[in-house]
Amino acid sequence: MSTAFYNLCKLGCTFVKLQCVREFVLAPERAHRPGGFILACTHLSHLEPIIVSCAVRRHVRWMARIEFYKARWGASMLNWGGAFPVDRFGFSLPAVRNAIRLASQGEVVGIFPEGEVSKGERSALRGAAIKRGVCAVAIHAKVPVVPVVVLGTDKLNRVPPWLPFKRARVWIAFGNEIVPDLALHRRAARFEMADRLRAEYVRTYRELLQAAGLRDDQVP
Repeated sequence: MSTAFYNLCKLGCTFVKLQCVREFVLAPERAHRPGGFILACTHLSHLEPIIVSCAVRRHVRWMARIEFYKARWGASMLNWGGAFPVDRFGFSLPAVRNAIRLASQGEVVGIFPEGEVSKGERSALRGAAIKRGVCAVAIHAKVPVVPVVVLGTDKLNRVPPWLPFKRARVWIAFGNEIVPDLALHRRAARFEMADRLRAEYVRTYRELLQAAGLRDDQVP
């Protein structure tokens, strides 16, 4: 991992974003905090790590799908940036252990609890089920989860929005922290925490819609 490489990429992405994207950020102070925690992001496209990393002051150690590591150049960039791979359809335990270790050491760990790009009724924005692995990491590491809702990234998968002065739109909202209940048995704690996290996604999404003047039917 190279902090200098991460900061350089973040600086470059921020510069490009300022030229091309109008951004609305709600409650960013919820992610501006010391100590380890999990940044649990919604997933409308594969661009959320770039958008969210630019909005968070600290270095985010993203859990990235192993498919992105197949190309040597891609693996090198992800490793330099501090990301680590997860095999979603195979043996995911090494990635979970790595996330627990990093969070326990005071790092910010970025995870996508939906497990894949999710839209419509399958999205956590509308109360769909999430993977409880994020809760297991938080419980074992004894750290909170900060949910973050990101809208508009699905429109950035084409070239035109990234041309200067096209002014694409992105909306980000950080939710209230979800603290694990360490008094419960770990299995019960995972289910209980997942329910609270799902509810906070829905609440944060509705809060963002109201604050930004958006409608649910404008979101995929």
